[in-house]
Amino acid sequence: MNITDVRFRAVQRTQGRMCAVASITIDDCFVIHDIKIFDRDGEYYIGMPSRKTSEGDYKDICHPLNTETRKRLQDIVVSAYVATLHQAE
Repeated sequence: MNITDVRFRAVQRTQGRMCAVASITIDDCFVIHDIKIFDRDGEYYIGMPSRKTSEGDYKDICHPLNTETRKRLQDIVVSAYVATLHQAE
């Protein structure tokens, strides 16, 4: 799996920890939208696209199947986001 493109949408940071929303392209042929980027005490992490269930819980719509893939995805998305922040300065 190669992530061939990462794009961001900034969000209004009024109260929450979410600071952007990402879309990634995998192997130039598959896109995942609405990956949320959160800031927790100066450290960034991602949240996969999810929907609210009738019970009020949130369930991921899509997600990595193992820890290694999740870490790789998070490293790529967060690194690209930090690079975008540095370009804006």
